[in-house]
Amino acid sequence: MMKNKEVTASFEVFPPKNNMPFEPVKQAVKELTAFSPDYISVTYGAGGGTSKNTPAIVSFIQDELGVPSVAHLTCASSTKNEIDGILTDLQRRKIHNILALRGDLTDSFDPDNYEYYKYASELIERIVAFGGFSIGAACYPECHVEAKNAHIDLMNLKHKVDCGAQYLVTQMFFDNNALYSFLYRALKVGIDVPVVAGIMPVINSKQIIRSCELSGATMPSRLRVMLDKFSDNPEALKQAGIAYATEQIIDLISNGVTNIHIYTMNKPEVAGKIMENLSSILAR
Repeated sequence: MMKNKEVTASFEVFPPKNNMPFEPVKQAVKELTAFSPDYISVTYGAGGGTSKNTPAIVSFIQDELGVPSVAHLTCASSTKNEIDGILTDLQRRKIHNILALRGDLTDSFDPDNYEYYKYASELIERIVAFGGFSIGAACYPECHVEAKNAHIDLMNLKHKVDCGAQYLVTQMFFDNNALYSFLYRALKVGIDVPVVAGIMPVINSKQIIRSCELSGATMPSRLRVMLDKFSDNPEALKQAGIAYATEQIIDLISNGVTNIHIYTMNKPEVAGKIMENLSSILAR
């Protein structure tokens, strides 16, 4: 799909925590499908907090709504045996697409414990050996916060591709020039798989500032000014954030970035407004 379609547009949602009701998430996903996404990915909560529900929501999207879906899978919160159990469950459900991630580190994670995969590349190798899955991986246009430098980060990314990652999804970014620079550097070291641009609509100033701190994403001055101006007016900030994300996506598509992934935060009305703004561009 990513190689053959002129432009793909997809969504990310998060499932309920293991002890929370399904219905609100199912309703959000139903509303999102009205905007004809090419696929929907489902996150795997920090510490495995949604491990039981991620496959169930992916199955619901795929089997009941008829939309291609991708299951996130992290290895920091699950042992090797638990990973095999999850892969078996995904295979049983006929789920064929996985976004393989290390995930956020937990208190129980010990990088020297043989029971766990230490890196996403090791998880990718296991999924390849298990067989039957299309595998994506994460990338960081502005460098992973734990990497010593951008070159080492890029070589680690190439290793993930060499291990079997067939496409890459970026961490959120707000400066398109950061992505263009990353794509050039990635191609230079031989990373030639499709790269999906992850777009986070800015609708909550505190949340986005915290996310930038955790991910290392740069906040351009015009975005910072926008947050300062509208942080006390939630509806105005939402409207401005939708406009900012729309502008980002138009610039990306104009410059040949053909795969767009919107981090919806389970808010169909925000993703829907962006898709409406792009309706003719995306031919939706």
